[in-house]
Amino acid sequence: MAEKKKSGLISHGVAAQNRKGRFNYSILETVEAGIVLKGPEVKSLRMGRAAINEAYAGERDGEIWLFNSYIPEYQGGVLSRFDTRAPRKLLLHRKQMAHLLGAVTRAGASLVPLDIHFNARGVAKLTLGLGQGRKKEDKRHAIAERDWQRDKARLLRSKGKDY
Repeated sequence: MAEKKKSGLISHGVAAQNRKGRFNYSILETVEAGIVLKGPEVKSLRMGRAAINEAYAGERDGEIWLFNSYIPEYQGGVLSRFDTRAPRKLLLHRKQMAHLLGAVTRAGASLVPLDIHFNARGVAKLTLGLGQGRKKEDKRHAIAERDWQRDKARLLRSKGKDY
């Protein structure tokens, strides 16, 4: 869970989440990447109002960038304007970048942003998933599996520990 300071800012924890990412894609592996942000963007992220539901990651000039993520302007009295949907550079090691870009070109995988969070040191990080798109029947299977797990947990709770 996210801890909050007295000022209402998130010191560490999840700032934005892509809840549909794990539903629409079967995630093969995840990578934690740094994000290049400006000061007001970090403050706005700490307020927890960002959205990465429609965001995607891709290659530009041999580097991986985050496109179409929404970070609203910070309203804390600072008069610095920035583009709310600007592409943001992701910080990864060269080997990680080569591995991810190779998987995207060879296997047709997608780079799915899963969440933006603050680590224990207070640095903004993006969890990036390498995923294959799911078909409609796979999504139905995932829904059925999730429902069964929930019903099973309910049954076990109602039975108690003496089963």
